[in-house]
Amino acid sequence: MHPKFKNLLSIAAIVLIINFSFGQKQLSIETIWKNYEFSEKGYPGFSGLKDGQHFTKLNNDKDGSSITIHSYTNHQGEGKVLVSKNEFEFNGKRLTVDDYEFNEDENKLLLLTNRKSIYRRSYTANYYVFDLKTKKLDMLDSLHLESTLACFSPDGSKVAYVNSNNLFIKDLVLNQIKQITTDGLKNSIINGTTDWVYEEEFSITKGFEWSYDSKKIAFLRFDESNVKQSNIDYYGKSYPTIYTYKYPKAGEENSKVTAHLYDLDKGNMSTIELKEYEYIPRLSWSPIENVLILQTLNRHQNELTFYKVDARLSNLSVSAFYTEKSDTYVEIDDNLRILSNGKELIRTSEATGYNHIYKLTFHGIQQPITSGNWDVIDVYGIDENKGFVYYSSAEQGPINKGIYKITLNGKGKKILSPTLGHSEAEFAKGMNYFVLDYSNSSTPSVYELKNSDGKTISLLEDNRTLNEKLKEYTLVKKEFFQINGTGGMLNAWIMKPVDFDQKNKYPVFIHVYGGPGHNTVSDAWGSHDYMFHQLLTQKGYIVVSVDPRGTLYNGAKHKKATYLQMGKLELEDFISTAKTLSNLPYVDAARIGIQGWSYGGFMSSLAITKGSEYFKTAIAVAPVTNWRYYDNIYTERFMRTPQENMSGYDDNSPIKYVKNLKGKYLLIHGTADDNVHFQNAMELTNALIQANVQFEQFSYPNKNHGIYGGNTRNHLYQMILNFTLKNL
Repeated sequence: MHPKFKNLLSIAAIVLIINFSFGQKQLSIETIWKNYEFSEKGYPGFSGLKDGQHFTKLNNDKDGSSITIHSYTNHQGEGKVLVSKNEFEFNGKRLTVDDYEFNEDENKLLLLTNRKSIYRRSYTANYYVFDLKTKKLDMLDSLHLESTLACFSPDGSKVAYVNSNNLFIKDLVLNQIKQITTDGLKNSIINGTTDWVYEEEFSITKGFEWSYDSKKIAFLRFDESNVKQSNIDYYGKSYPTIYTYKYPKAGEENSKVTAHLYDLDKGNMSTIELKEYEYIPRLSWSPIENVLILQTLNRHQNELTFYKVDARLSNLSVSAFYTEKSDTYVEIDDNLRILSNGKELIRTSEATGYNHIYKLTFHGIQQPITSGNWDVIDVYGIDENKGFVYYSSAEQGPINKGIYKITLNGKGKKILSPTLGHSEAEFAKGMNYFVLDYSNSSTPSVYELKNSDGKTISLLEDNRTLNEKLKEYTLVKKEFFQINGTGGMLNAWIMKPVDFDQKNKYPVFIHVYGGPGHNTVSDAWGSHDYMFHQLLTQKGYIVVSVDPRGTLYNGAKHKKATYLQMGKLELEDFISTAKTLSNLPYVDAARIGIQGWSYGGFMSSLAITKGSEYFKTAIAVAPVTNWRYYDNIYTERFMRTPQENMSGYDDNSPIKYVKNLKGKYLLIHGTADDNVHFQNAMELTNALIQANVQFEQFSYPNKNHGIYGGNTRNHLYQMILNFTLKNL
């Protein structure tokens, strides 16, 4: 080709690139956090039917709610209407249904409406019962409207629910309501649901369960009379209103929790007598007989005991049949399943150093089903007819989550999802079908209906609209790599500026969490935070995240390395990260910043104080600043009590190192944070003032740990961006 034509083609290519670049849209805080233009669509309201061939779906819009029925094998169109919007009408007003449940015979629906959040998981709601045959819609309880946790009995003839800390049962056949407990009192006695700390740290709010024959209810009773209370001020009126609730901090007294059994036929109550314990984090009934399984933990949470409660006789028989002990702590999860033979259960344990599935008999004999140097994450269920357990794991590496099945004898393992990326599953009754939610770092969630062998039946939602919108922007690829931390190799990702040139030097924005229970390095779609990081790359920043020691899916040794000294090893790993990045030819070593929320806020605060030599800026949102101020179940699990581990609490508190602060620090907190109390920010603020250290601070009135609602997130992230642009 003639050189002249080569030059002309090169010029044309450059023009096309320039035109393409200028044609691409620029991200803004408003597009991400005000207009929520990058929100994903899900596939809500999926519920499999007993026939194993159909499922139902809840459909909500501005005109009301409806439920449609769909075939697994021929899922096309809008589906057949099971209940129309007009049928969900009460006293002339259409209901907006938040959730629903079928009874066992699938001839009635229990509808949850007007849901109002209390804390992270708890709520109140208005409940209705809809008869699918007669098309009659009734309120569950017209006298106790704001109830919670309503659920059908296994035979579908009754509904149990909690209102004002008391347990109620409605007999749908007789149309009669019976109040089971009467001593419920706010900030004193709780029946059938849980206190704040159980909800937050054991992820449990439902404190009751029906027996398989619908004749008994086991429930937990919390006496929180002696638990110290916390107060939250809410602003907006002439005088602030004060919300008071019980919050046991590290080393302080807990609720006294007891287990009870109510016999509906006899109308009597029994107390289940257990040996010495501090917590009862789980209760489950056998699916075929009146045998209840209770789990208890000691205060240090390093001794988990399984109790079998035989309620088949008039006198309860209670026996401990298995205990697991640890030098650190034993995890509580929702992976327990009781087999239909009534003699065995399935559970997960880290006893071998990695989390795996075991079969445990009521005689205390435990056998492994899975094994290997990788962690099981969730147990979804069991198909006993085919002999398979369905579960998720990090077998393909800690940044990936896959769906698998394996036989109960540990053979025939098969992966049911893409090998790389992040998968979640929701199985239908019978375990013959499931909805797969799959994403990776560059792909929003795709929902597919699959059979139990992993074969795709149909596409449910592919977020096509969001994908088309993403094409309007120049986005960079999230690159996964490993970085050499103080204690070994750590998983990390990096996002480089849109116009990255290795000859230039760039500032680095390190996004962290770093604590137990959550990884930031995952090959999954990152939604709004991901788009914010893309915005930073458009502004010329390298964005990095790393999972230090103490995080998940690298085995128990990695996760529990931080025991008794939270913050110490994690900070060492973040400093190692900063050092490694500083040595890269395209990194400006004098411009490395760090940002985190909650535990991440704790780490960014510690980094700018104890690790001030390595970080120019730090942004801390809702940080813990001393573990003495946090709740006891979480804190003592990893640190024991302050009385036992004074140095562990003090040596890694950013409050101790405020005089070291050299760079720019932004402290943000919601004044109504029921989780990490505003006290944390105030105590750190006071220490900084006394040390005569200048910093920036912002408080969000009436906002909880999530700091959201209205224009709040838009304002918050604009502040984070402005601070970064000015100081980093």
